Amino acid sequence: MSASRFIKCVTVGDGAVGKTCLLISYTSNTFPTDYVPTVFDNFSANVVVNGRTVNLGLWDTAGQEDYNRLRPLSYRGADVFILAFLSLARPAMKMFPRSFFCLMKCLLIFQWIPELKHYAPGVPIVLVGTKLDLRDDKQFLMTIQVLYQSLQHRMSKQFLMLPLKLCSNHPSKRKRRGSLRRPVLYCDQK
Repeated sequence: MSASRFIKCVTVGDGAVGKTCLLISYTSNTFPTDYVPTVFDNFSANVVVNGRTVNLGLWDTAGQEDYNRLRPLSYRGADVFILAFLSLARPAMKMFPRSFFCLMKCLLIFQWIPELKHYAPGVPIVLVGTKLDLRDDKQFLMTIQVLYQSLQHRMSKQFLMLPLKLCSNHPSKRKRRGSLRRPVLYCDQK
């Protein structure tokens, strides 16, 4: 086999979406059961791609808002980003209003993708849905409802939330009203 190549892969996404679990499961073939918030951690895995050994450096980052200034330090030299987000099965989706999913999409569109493009322009971003295995777990779904309320609060600080039937990023729907300094975000409030 030829000499190994190093690829730096950085995982990002909101806190508690399953980034660390994803990396531990991949590198050790074990499934962690306890949640421990990450500040920063590294994992490494050797994989063979087309007969070449590739050392995959997996960087785990904190998604919590408290680490917004620290997290970008891990972006330098990244070859690829994994942007993890919470995914739910269709039956579980019926438990939540459309505005929950609008908020989650808005976090991807207005926070994570711009952050990555700002600090690491041109680096590919792979979207990975997590926690689909918990789609029937009642405790998990109750936790998600608390997350929804937290997301509403978080997004309301950044955007003026106005009711509308569906989420929209259509230019005609994004207006500035008077002296508002925050973008207007239209979401279904059902």
